[in-house]
Amino acid sequence: MGCCCSGRCTLIFICTLQLLLALERQVFDFLGYQWAPILANFFHSIIVILGLFGTIQYRPRYIIVYAVWAALWVAWNVFIICFYLNVGGLSKESNLLTFNISAHHSWWSEHGPGCVRKEMPEDPEVRTTESHSYISVVGCFMEYRYIEVIHSGVQILVALLGFVYACYVVSVITEEEDSFDFIGGFDPYPLYHVNEKSADLPLQPMYLSPQIRKASTKGHDRANSSGPKLSGLTHVRAYSQTSFSFS
Repeated sequence: MGCCCSGRCTLIFICTLQLLLALERQVFDFLGYQWAPILANFFHSIIVILGLFGTIQYRPRYIIVYAVWAALWVAWNVFIICFYLNVGGLSKESNLLTFNISAHHSWWSEHGPGCVRKEMPEDPEVRTTESHSYISVVGCFMEYRYIEVIHSGVQILVALLGFVYACYVVSVITEEEDSFDFIGGFDPYPLYHVNEKSADLPLQPMYLSPQIRKASTKGHDRANSSGPKLSGLTHVRAYSQTSFSFS
């Protein structure tokens, strides 16, 4: 039981940490209009809350769903790392994460640590209604793709820990339920089964022999003749001398 409690507490901490990391990542993905990561973070938050609820309420099915999603979440973040490192034919310059709706890139590409954003307008003589200004970013301490890779790496590490502890908690809860069921813990009517044979026995009629009837009649007459004060005592004496027989 102690191992289960420690595992549950660890899994609760991991789920809470994942929610904080998902919220932080969701904010910067919104700022960069990264629609695919926004949807992924949204579903990730829902499943983590479901896993947190299952851990607190001892619901192994919810924890199993969380464990399956943790494996998928690791795969998604591996894809993000490959995307920003241009691995496997992917390119960070493409609009894949924005569903080709816009040409926005990661928010860190212009607002990274130490980055200085400079706007360079076009020549006013050739400016048209559809002209755009050019933006140059200089002085960055770290390229934005490495910042995204670090974010995804942290997500993978926490998700792997969550997957391991989720499997452990599910196994412990299942073992405890099986052992409790083995000793009859889930039997709603444990006492009724013990007395089934005695309850099915036929009832036998009871009658009084002539000697018992005569003795009880004499006792009743003596009680009536001795007065009201001794009636109760006489009844006790009379009935104490009687015996019952069963056929």
